[in-house]
Amino acid sequence: MNPKPKKTATRRKPKPLILPGQPVPFLWRYLRLRPWHFGFMFLLIFSASSCAVAVQYGMKLLVDALASNDRQHADVWTPLALFLTLIVAENGLWRMSGWLGCRTVVSSCVDIRVELFRYLTGHPMRYFNEHFAGALGNRITATGMAAGNLYGGFAWKIMPPLVDFFGAVVVLFTVDWRMAVSLIVAVLLVAILITAYGIRGRTKHQRYAAQAAQVGGELVDAVSNVWTIKAFSARDRESDRLAQRIGREARAHRGSWMYMEKTRVLHDVCLSLMAAGMLVWAILLWRAGSVTAGDVVLVSTLTFRILNGSRDLALALVDAVQQLGAIADTLRVIVRPHDLKDTHLPLPEVDGTIDLIDVSYSYPDGRQVFSHLNLHIPAGQKVGLVGPSGAGKSTLVQLIQRLDDVREGCILIDGHDIRQVSVDSLRQMIAVVPQETALFARSIRENIRYGRPDANNREVEEAARLAYCDSFIRELRYGYDTHVGERGARLSGGQRQRLGIARAFLKDSPILILDEATSALDTRSEAEIQVALADLVRGRTVLAVAHRLSTVANFDRILVLQGGRIVEDGPPAELLKRDGLYAALWKMQAHGFMHDPELPPEVH
Repeated sequence: MNPKPKKTATRRKPKPLILPGQPVPFLWRYLRLRPWHFGFMFLLIFSASSCAVAVQYGMKLLVDALASNDRQHADVWTPLALFLTLIVAENGLWRMSGWLGCRTVVSSCVDIRVELFRYLTGHPMRYFNEHFAGALGNRITATGMAAGNLYGGFAWKIMPPLVDFFGAVVVLFTVDWRMAVSLIVAVLLVAILITAYGIRGRTKHQRYAAQAAQVGGELVDAVSNVWTIKAFSARDRESDRLAQRIGREARAHRGSWMYMEKTRVLHDVCLSLMAAGMLVWAILLWRAGSVTAGDVVLVSTLTFRILNGSRDLALALVDAVQQLGAIADTLRVIVRPHDLKDTHLPLPEVDGTIDLIDVSYSYPDGRQVFSHLNLHIPAGQKVGLVGPSGAGKSTLVQLIQRLDDVREGCILIDGHDIRQVSVDSLRQMIAVVPQETALFARSIRENIRYGRPDANNREVEEAARLAYCDSFIRELRYGYDTHVGERGARLSGGQRQRLGIARAFLKDSPILILDEATSALDTRSEAEIQVALADLVRGRTVLAVAHRLSTVANFDRILVLQGGRIVEDGPPAELLKRDGLYAALWKMQAHGFMHDPELPPEVH
């Protein structure tokens, strides 16, 4: 394929996300991304709630006019017109706020989920080995929903009752200042009591969120391994296991739910006593001639409006605590600091020279893999990595891709320290054909184009021809538009592998990594793919991890690793003459044995 200029990503990277345990600043960040949208939405809701309070005052004026002794000359039409105008204005403002809120809240939830996913993919591979993929996906989805509930809850369940309360206080000052002060004191006491009680239940809500995410991960893990479940007759066993997990989630759910119910009961008792007291007080003042019948109606409607509104407010606050707990749990798991520090400095065009200088690396559990390893691979050299299992072959190529960082020393590409350039620009210079090509549940064309998203159809089909998979693709019913199923399940292993090679052809990177690219294939499929690989490796720096030594028999150089050390280094023919570990591996494979040369003789 013709060389092409490498393109760097132009998408604006988001600012760093808030660190774990800070859900409120996390949510505030997305409010600040759309200040005018949220600001105007809150203004509409404030205006609608204010109209709702004014409607009650309009009702008072109308009742006072109707209660006048001079029915012929009483002006009832002006307060009636005001009353109806306020109702129309209130309804119009609510509908406008709903329209704007639909666009604003949904868009913010999209931002949250996309940026959480982007942040999640910045973790090293060992992070994903420690967590269920399904649980991580569920956490992102649940966080988006929780954020939407919090934004919407604040706008339509928390703001209106607050406006009702302050509006009621203002209106009650026109009736009797003592009523207004009493309302303030009573509502504050109830609010403090309910809030304190609700906060105490936060751990219950967090426990439920964590259990729900865990069950989601277990369920996805079981579904993705359904073949194994069937093959080992484990349906009942897995159902029992899942039932235990769901049982724990259900107990956590019931604990969270019942705590909310207790909060509702406490709130209803307090507010009912307050409403009854205010209404009795207003009637006593009316009997004493201190207030009008309209004032009694006003106190009655405002009190019961506050009662209902405060119930919504209390429930919204309790729900907010629950949603904040779910978000905090997600931030704790996903938004932890990245172990791999990224930069915005791009890696320029490279020839493919690779240097490992005094590299040491250990697994997270402390097991040493490499200790002060030094290696020089000139540009364009084809290097095979062989050796017993656990020697460090795959770890070496993962470090070159910067899927994890070395503990000491450095890795250079054409003299550039890979820790000093952006991860994306580094990986644009590296094409990888793994042992099992990972395909998305998309079309064949989209899967090949994943190597270079800006490639046109002609370039995609040319890459497929070079990988010797164009013919089988065209035999499929929908050709390049055929969907391959989850992880490419509708294709054979050899077909999936050839699509992986086509993807690498299309990417056209100067460095190529073959991580046991043919070890999972039968002999015939391996022979077909070897033809494609022979064309793919031409003109590139190649590192090939191989258990089948035939894969690297024609390479320029073989590195034999054992226990994290390079014990042999040289051309294949020369290593055979040395009669060392490489020769032993070659002889065993030539005679059809698959034994590990490190095993004692009596095991063979």
